[in-house]
Amino acid sequence: MGPFLALLIPGIVGLAAYAAFQVSDAPWSGTFGTAASYFAAPALLAIGGPLADDSLKPLAIGASALMWLLAGLLASRRATRNPFATWGDFWRHYSWMLFGIWVGVMMAIAIATAWIGPDLLDLI
Repeated sequence: MGPFLALLIPGIVGLAAYAAFQVSDAPWSGTFGTAASYFAAPALLAIGGPLADDSLKPLAIGASALMWLLAGLLASRRATRNPFATWGDFWRHYSWMLFGIWVGVMMAIAIATAWIGPDLLDLI
């Protein structure tokens, strides 16, 4: 059950991104929706994000879901090394992995912003 619970937080973030894209045409919704989609599906960064071909996006989302499942599997394995494991142990291990992945996403966004320049948000 742990690997599937690992999809919970990225799923909520992904739904928030989808809602931001659907609810408003304001500049904040595009910025928030794009950033949230990267946190929910980090593989979108690997294909080029909003500038990528639309046919690659489902593949990136699927690869991200697989990555989150593997992170959940690893967190559940680490948590159950203790014979008296609780869900708190799972969430503690998973939160460290989530934090590491999200720091990587922030670094990738910072590098892309530095590489492309401040006009990156205008491309979105």
